[in-house]
Amino acid sequence: MTKSFTITLAAALTLSGAAVAQDYSFRFQSSDPAGNPNFELQKQWAESVGEMTDGRVSVELLPVDSIVAHNETQDAIAAGILDGHITDTSYFSGKDPAFGLIANPVGAWGDPQQMFDFIEQGGGHELMDELLSPYGLEFIGVSTPGLEAFVSNVPLDGVDDLKGLKLRAPEGLVQQVFAAAGAAPVNLPGSEVFTSLDKGVIDAADYSVFSVNHAQGMHDVASHPVYPGFHSMPLVEVSMNESKWEELPEDLQQIMEESVKQFAQNQISSLKAADQEAVEEAKASGEITVHDWSEEERAKFRQIAMGEWEKVAERSENAQKVYDTLTGYLTENGLIAE
Repeated sequence: MTKSFTITLAAALTLSGAAVAQDYSFRFQSSDPAGNPNFELQKQWAESVGEMTDGRVSVELLPVDSIVAHNETQDAIAAGILDGHITDTSYFSGKDPAFGLIANPVGAWGDPQQMFDFIEQGGGHELMDELLSPYGLEFIGVSTPGLEAFVSNVPLDGVDDLKGLKLRAPEGLVQQVFAAAGAAPVNLPGSEVFTSLDKGVIDAADYSVFSVNHAQGMHDVASHPVYPGFHSMPLVEVSMNESKWEELPEDLQQIMEESVKQFAQNQISSLKAADQEAVEEAKASGEITVHDWSEEERAKFRQIAMGEWEKVAERSENAQKVYDTLTGYLTENGLIAE
């Protein structure tokens, strides 16, 4: 009896010790498909979490639609079906327009570092915390693929060239801004962009970063790309179930946050290098003309966009907070006139 008790006690102590050095396994879903350059970089982030925590935290990253639809991950995380996601925050603008405004304030950013500084130093992190907490999510950090290039089969050197332009753009704020600039935006799935450009159904398209556009042959049918882009730079959030986050020791929380910052820098540098290589290859072919908008034209576009940001701000209290914080940051940093 005594011997049996001793063995049981030893086993209990072993289990207690294991609990102190507990391992954590999480399942995240991306909003990007398998094989996409962004997804491949996100997989590297998941692997880095394991390395940086010496195996104490493991993240299984699933491609879009693996468990739920791209716009259902927020609810799935709150319900415990998923532990976290890497996603474009604008997918949840149907719940609160504030998500759309903070995720892609069209025309606001000229460089990824501006957005990162807004998140870390300009009040963006606090806004994301406030927006996500009611849905049971903890905001860990942010990344972005960078400024999207613009595909066009006609020369575009500034705002005036947008007037009457038939272009593909996603619904919501992007369409609103282009319409306000005088363009004629239309809804088209990504699968129809190439054919529509080729047949002249549209003149231009908001599609992706330059290297992706080039790899998919867009420049074969649209030889006047705008690069760097002037309009869209999506915020990609990394967040997870709030309760599960709170179960993590503080040191692991800090490592998770640092891992996302490193991932963000890796993503923008990798995709920028791919873009630059694709630009040189495209230029060498002699079949395209790359258009780079001046700061003056970018500022004109931003002013038009701000009028649409104001309309979004009127739709919810949170959206107004985002608008006030965002415009305050842009003004303080000389990106818009006071």
